[in-house]
Amino acid sequence: MLFILFTLDNERYVIDATQVERLMPLTPQSPPKTIPGAPSWVAGVLDHEGTPLPVIDLPALALGRPASPLMSTRVVLVRYPHAGTVRLLALLLEGATRTIRLAADAFREAGIDMPNARYLGPVASEAGGLVQWIRVEHLLPDDVKTLLFPEAHA
Repeated sequence: MLFILFTLDNERYVIDATQVERLMPLTPQSPPKTIPGAPSWVAGVLDHEGTPLPVIDLPALALGRPASPLMSTRVVLVRYPHAGTVRLLALLLEGATRTIRLAADAFREAGIDMPNARYLGPVASEAGGLVQWIRVEHLLPDDVKTLLFPEAHA
């Protein structure tokens, strides 16, 4: 399988490349529009071909700090399954500059149950050490899905 490799501080993570619609640089000219009252890790919304897309700041979600405006920080549009459909969701990822190939069966459960971070999937060993699979479909808790996709809950 092909994965997008990125970092959270010094740790390496991957997302399944088949879930990625588009990868683009973070540009200071068009930052996300903030949503007052949203969780701190919801960076806001950005315009994608005339459609507003929710932006999830993964470093803010996982580490409690916003994504750094680095050359390697990317906006990654992912296909997020929700309410029987697939929605586009934008993720801010740091260090997202390469891909790696790993077999799905190379991943093993980490052995730690993280009920507040269900998006943290299994781990695999590869040349640079362990990588952890971030499960896009488990990123958002129910209350945030309601906030970001209100039409699906009407």
